[in-house]
Order: sequence, then C-alpha cells, then structure tokens
Amino acid sequence: MKPETNHINAFDLNLQTDSIEKRIVERIFQAVIEQRLLPNTKLSESKLCQTFEVGRMHVRRALLLLSSQGIIDLQSNRGAFVASPDQNQASEVFEARLMIEPALIRTLTASIQPSQIDDLSHHINQEDLARQNNDRTNLIRLSGEFHVKLAEATGNTIITETVRQLVTKTSLIIGMFGSSSDAYYPDGEHQNLIDTIQKNDPDQAVAIMASLLKQMWAQINIATHNAKA
Repeated sequence: MKPETNHINAFDLNLQTDSIEKRIVERIFQAVIEQRLLPNTKLSESKLCQTFEVGRMHVRRALLLLSSQGIIDLQSNRGAFVASPDQNQASEVFEARLMIEPALIRTLTASIQPSQIDDLSHHINQEDLARQNNDRTNLIRLSGEFHVKLAEATGNTIITETVRQLVTKTSLIIGMFGSSSDAYYPDGEHQNLIDTIQKNDPDQAVAIMASLLKQMWAQINIATHNAKA
C-alpha cells in the first residue's frame, strides 16, 4: 500500500521543491552518508519539524523526495524509516557504480582542469587529516564526497546526482552489512587516482577506480560472511 502524501508526487517535487525542502533533504543525505542515521532508523515527522523549525508539509515533501531516491522507505501506517537495502540491492548498487564511475574517469582524464586537480588534492588532504585524527565520521563523509567531486568535475549534472545517490546508498549498505573498519577508505588510493589522471593515463585511472570499488564490495562481503560465521 502506498503511504499518504497529500496528493504530492515525486514529479511535482522536482518542479516545486523550495529551499526549505532542499535543506531538509541535504541534512538527511549528509546524516546517512556519515552513518549518523543508520538503516531502519525511524524518522519522526514531529521531531523533524522541531529540528528544522518548519511545518509538516515541508517535512512530508522532503521525505517523499528522499523516498523517490531510495534513501528512505515510507511505510503505510508506520511512517518514514531510513532504507535498509538487502544483499541483492547492495550488489546492484555496486554493479551500477562499476558501470558509471570508471567510465566517467575515462572522460575526466581527457578534460580535467588544473583548478579541479587542486580542489581534489585539497580534499584528499582533508581525508588524510581525518584519518590521522581517527575521525571516522569525517573520513566516511569525505571519502564519499571524493567520488561525488569526481562526478562534478565532468560538468554533467545528471551523472553527478546519480553518483551522489549511489554514494549515499553505499553508506546505507556499509551501515547494514559492513564493519567498523576503515578498510573501505584505503589510505593513498585516492591520491594515486588523481596522480594517474594528471598523467593522462586513462586506462590505468579506470583500472584504479574499478579496483577501489571492487575492494569496497569485497570488504562488505567479508564483513557479511564473518557476521554469519
């Protein structure tokens, strides 16, 4: 059964979403990416209204948009919950990432600008600082944002939004099946990728990106296997 949405649909939201709903969506996206909101967490409308100091209509519109993107589940007579992907959905997310991200890296290698290299290098420095400080929350956020920044550098807004959604879903997957290990965010690999892009070596850059994603998926599978053992 479909939850009540006061006759608002996702298409309308794409046309009408205002800055209030965007702010709510962005904050919830960020909390999911940082794993401050874990799978199956209930999102209380009244608490969200209090947190954002807005009315229920703004909250409901934001929740509907998040639901249309697969980040939350709207359950009839129960409310909104952070999505909890199963293993088949998790596999599909990584299949999608392996189709999209290596391809965008090949494009980016031929078009990246020095200013974009500088921006990405600065971002990697922030990752290194978070790792040194054992700041796992920031490391999770920054590592995910690195992939989004690569997509942004292509200048294609559709690819950027797609990667952003996949990165957010990956955080849900790690929260659902992963461990507390930082093995999902390997030290030095992002810098290695940027160095290879800068050398204009598309084949090697594509291989590095594919390897990064496969390593992440392998770590999730290992954690899942260990949890069942």
